[in-house]
Amino acid sequence: MPTKKKTSLTLTEVVDRLKSLANPENVAGMKRFGVGGQHTLGISIPVLRRMAREIGHDHRIAAGLWATGMHEARILASMVEDPSAVKEGQMDAWVADFDSWDVVDQTCMNLFEKMPQAWSKAIEWAHRESEFEKRAGFALMACLAWHDKKSPPARFEPFFRVIEERSDDGRNFVKKAASWALRNMGKRDTVLNVMAIQTALRIEKRGTRAARWVAGDTLKELTREAVKKRLPEA
Repeated sequence: MPTKKKTSLTLTEVVDRLKSLANPENVAGMKRFGVGGQHTLGISIPVLRRMAREIGHDHRIAAGLWATGMHEARILASMVEDPSAVKEGQMDAWVADFDSWDVVDQTCMNLFEKMPQAWSKAIEWAHRESEFEKRAGFALMACLAWHDKKSPPARFEPFFRVIEERSDDGRNFVKKAASWALRNMGKRDTVLNVMAIQTALRIEKRGTRAARWVAGDTLKELTREAVKKRLPEA
């Protein structure tokens, strides 16, 4: 994977720029959607992406941004981190720091899905008890199903078993991520569509409120004729 040219900006300059873009009105709006942990600035994702393109991939800058604990700094860190410089210990350390669902999803999408450990970490984290660590496991499954275009259907089979086993968690950010993972796998191809629907039907029989929600949300989308027509053959 090619590494983007590093920035000439210092960590202090990047952090100062983030602080200068703070928007308290946006923070209030984000909170209505459960977005934001500690030290939220209210900066939009498009603005952060523009900054990331200017910075390029820089492991030092990414580490420094994450260490600030600022909400948007951590999202930006996931965008500018150099995947080739990331070790398993860093992945686990960052997951343990998660305190907002959007940081979870952005980090999985921007960085973790690119890591060779992504497949095993998705399963490992889905078994965690912490709400955001567990969400990270399911979110990583969803991202792999969405963006990994080369893996065969068989590689996703272990994900179905984990989702089924862990589908009784009623916490909002967990159950929504479990459904997201199932739906993304089910929209990948005809084989995985059948597997996702069968998994959802088994989940429905578990009888818990959370399991019924996950199953219903999944089946509502995957059984739509419009979705089935777009499915490629495996």
